[in-house]
Amino acid sequence: MAGETSVKITLEELRAWVAVVDTGAITAAAGQLGQTSSGISRALSRLEKKLQTTLLHRTTRRLALTEEGQVFLEHARQILASVENAEEQIAQRREMPAGRLRINAATPFMLHVIVPLVGEFSARYPLIQLELNTDDVVIDLLEQQTDVAIRVGELRDSTIHARMLGSSQVRLLASPAYLEKHGNPQRVADLAHHRLIGFTQLEKHNIWPVWQSNGEFLQIKPDLAASGGETIRQLAVAGQGIARISDFASREDRASGKLVAVLASEIHDLRHPIHAVYYRNTTLSLRIVRFLDFLHDKIREHQLL
Repeated sequence: MAGETSVKITLEELRAWVAVVDTGAITAAAGQLGQTSSGISRALSRLEKKLQTTLLHRTTRRLALTEEGQVFLEHARQILASVENAEEQIAQRREMPAGRLRINAATPFMLHVIVPLVGEFSARYPLIQLELNTDDVVIDLLEQQTDVAIRVGELRDSTIHARMLGSSQVRLLASPAYLEKHGNPQRVADLAHHRLIGFTQLEKHNIWPVWQSNGEFLQIKPDLAASGGETIRQLAVAGQGIARISDFASREDRASGKLVAVLASEIHDLRHPIHAVYYRNTTLSLRIVRFLDFLHDKIREHQLL
């Protein structure tokens, strides 16, 4: 090449150049690209000016490549092929989503709702690589490089987008072994004589779905505390006390009899909304859309909440 220039070559100029070489004439190239002959001619002139060399010898009868033109043609074909390949891959992803999808959720929701659905989701979308992370506290999506987070409870961050998945009722549960040993409370006041399992940090989750004498929900002070809901569930199953557990986390335990309802006639409706949250600065990637649609549909189909 005769030299370099700070002015960048465009794909339009490369396409015009290759089309002229392939068709053997500017008019034919113009017809192929749906442009005017003068437009193609100007594109070639700009290209040669940017490259500071002559690519074609033009005569009234034919076009002939210079030595520099022959070398540049190979590079131009490679560039255009690479762009076409990238466009094709993106188009394929629109039809068959691919790439890594990072999901974050509290441990109970991850284990009892998402994990049982992984097999079906992966079979349907084999090119999506799931990465499942658990945190029992609210995380920063950008800091943790998370695509979608599942949040239980009211949302406070107005900078994120959210999709409502549903809401989950909470119940008071204990193991049959615990109740056999310590008795089954008959009134809310009886809870004062039992071992209550609750959260160490999330005070809002220590509000139980029974009313105190003043008509407000009971706020407990745990006798046995844990930082995560799954630990609390397992403590209850192990007979360590009475716990407040969401339906999505206790469904199998209630069905199998590992956990039974406490004060069932005193329970009032206390539901926590469950949202899938994500940042959306541009068009939402198809892998996120497909996951949100899949999760929403399966929750409805199997009544997971």
